[in-house]
Amino acid sequence: MGHTTHPGACPLDCPDTCVWQLTVEDGRAVALRGDRDHPFTRGALCGKVNRYLDAVNGPGRLTTPYVRTGPKGVGQVAYRPASWAEAVDRVAAGLRASIDRNGPEAVLPYYFAGTMGLVQGWSMGPRLFAHLGASRLDTTICTGAARAAQRSIYGGSVGFEPESIVDAKLIVLWGANPLATNLHLWPFVQQARERGAYLVTIDPLRTDTAARSDEHVAPLPGTDAALALGLMRHVLDAGAADEQWLAAHTVGWPELAARLGEWPVERAAAECGLPVEVVRRLGERIATTRPTAVRVGLGLQRHHGAGQAIRAICALPLVTGDFQYPGGGALVSTSGHHRVDLRPVVRPADMPAPPARLVNMSRLAAVLTGETDPPVTSLVVFNANPAATAPDQTRLLAGLRRDDLFTVVLEQRWTDTCDFADVVLPATMQPEHLDLHTSYGHHYTTLNLPVTRAPGEALPNTEIFRRIAAALGIDHPRLRDSDEDLARQLLHGTPVSFEELCERTYARATGVAVGTAPYAHGGFPTPDGRARLHDPTLARHGVDPVPGYTPPAEAADTELARRFPLVLVAPAGRFLMNSTFASLPWHLRRTGPPRVHLHPDDAAARGLADGDAVRVRNDRGAFLAAVAVDDATRPGLAFTYKAYWARLSPGRATVNAVTAVRDTDLGGAPTFHDCRVEVEPVPAELLTAEPPQGGEAAPAPPPRDSADDPTRQARVPEVVPAG
Repeated sequence: MGHTTHPGACPLDCPDTCVWQLTVEDGRAVALRGDRDHPFTRGALCGKVNRYLDAVNGPGRLTTPYVRTGPKGVGQVAYRPASWAEAVDRVAAGLRASIDRNGPEAVLPYYFAGTMGLVQGWSMGPRLFAHLGASRLDTTICTGAARAAQRSIYGGSVGFEPESIVDAKLIVLWGANPLATNLHLWPFVQQARERGAYLVTIDPLRTDTAARSDEHVAPLPGTDAALALGLMRHVLDAGAADEQWLAAHTVGWPELAARLGEWPVERAAAECGLPVEVVRRLGERIATTRPTAVRVGLGLQRHHGAGQAIRAICALPLVTGDFQYPGGGALVSTSGHHRVDLRPVVRPADMPAPPARLVNMSRLAAVLTGETDPPVTSLVVFNANPAATAPDQTRLLAGLRRDDLFTVVLEQRWTDTCDFADVVLPATMQPEHLDLHTSYGHHYTTLNLPVTRAPGEALPNTEIFRRIAAALGIDHPRLRDSDEDLARQLLHGTPVSFEELCERTYARATGVAVGTAPYAHGGFPTPDGRARLHDPTLARHGVDPVPGYTPPAEAADTELARRFPLVLVAPAGRFLMNSTFASLPWHLRRTGPPRVHLHPDDAAARGLADGDAVRVRNDRGAFLAAVAVDDATRPGLAFTYKAYWARLSPGRATVNAVTAVRDTDLGGAPTFHDCRVEVEPVPAELLTAEPPQGGEAAPAPPPRDSADDPTRQARVPEVVPAG
């Protein structure tokens, strides 16, 4: 048969939400490329997604349900295939048993961004559990602190129009590494530089992006608020605060100005571990350059003081009045510009949804080991792999092993979390189901239609939840809505129709035109349209109403530093997307085995050389890695890449064995980067991973003398052009 080409959307947890073109032969995807006509992604795919069909077509796809026959935690050998009827009946019986014993709040759905699609991720599953009265999930694990901070200061997750960054004269990438995590923004940044813009990256690590910037400022982790306050103080001292714009479009400037009196540049520099002149020079650039664009990354919010840090950074362009100009202002996420309202879709007006407690997903280790009353005795996981991605891994796995915990996992391939399930249900991938995507990095909404056959008996999440509802004896018509029905409901009240997306695939859906300054005259999504530099509602949560500096918890703990002298951060790499690709041989070969990067001074102090085997430990746990000695980090700061799976890692543990269950000051988000450790040598043979019990085998590490050493940050962004 001949081949056909179909548009679709990349489903992964990335701000770029690429549109792709998929070539299909006889119901099977055979080629993938970017859509060159898309205004933001412009025909390119990143290094991760260029090999997406390895995940779709490669070995390891789940094609039939499985039920557990042996102990938890030993792998796929403890399971046998089952029919859909048997598997769904088991799910219904397990959920009913929990509800009968402890009430519906004993059931916890756990889901996040395994797909960013609203149909497969954020509609039918949450709808079913809301109707049951199950515990509701507070989805904090990625952007909880940032969302709360933006809501406080701007009224929502809004900011400058991202394509207008080409008009900026100064670009500050604050805690952002777009060459790894927001690749399609980079051509717009480069276009601005060609027009004369100056590029500064603020990051404790010398990332790919930092290495390609005009200037790299490397503060201590968790001190971003102190730096923002010092920069604002310099702007104020330089007479560059836009008092007229502040008076017209903000509230609380007098209170913030008083706070800045406490933050001379010298204090900020000392808190951040930076030379005074570095802070003063950057402050002067910001004071004298209009427009300045501040693109804020999400990694910097993963410490105790994250909410205040985001508030302080977002206050900076308010003080300078940069929102007046196209290309000026701050941007953390574009989510608030999209008008999709999930609430009436998850809890329709004609469908009962009893009140229920809210459970913070970032605290799953604590929840499963006794934090909640009644206890969680049924866990339903979809679009997530918490055994690999949630903090305090050792305690979390102990919770997942509980004999009284009934766990269901909807999954595309056998993950770490599947090892602890009672029932595993095979789910479809993006080319095989309908989904709807907004974006947190641009202003386009995209429709993805099914164009290939699902392997074996795999089903869309939505259909799986319809079957579970039927097995539970729930016959409400809203639990029979089709995927198209759900997409239409999600689009209700937006400027885009389902028919328009069927015809064009994507559409600009936010009402913010390219090249405009949406908040030049105020109009922030607050009750009075003004940005809030003083938010009195925060006092109820024990947070200072004025942006300030909340130090990190462990990173700033001098007493703890005596035992664990290294601060550890775990950024995203270029070839793994959370844990999505972490079992695929090509992606793992490009990423390399787990490594912990140490500054030469720290390596020498421990007698360590490049490639040595080490244990990275603290009181919560430990993981094994090889040492990478380089100056991409500063003394006292170590880093390792996140997203590995434990069962494919040496010692069957990952970086999350050492991360803590601890809330940020705002939003209840996790504090992955607020972590102290020690690194000590171990015998080299410990780095040989145990054979996995199921799923794909771990790839062999690349040669140590390879010129293309994948354990290092690559210096050239991998972009696959269209055609």
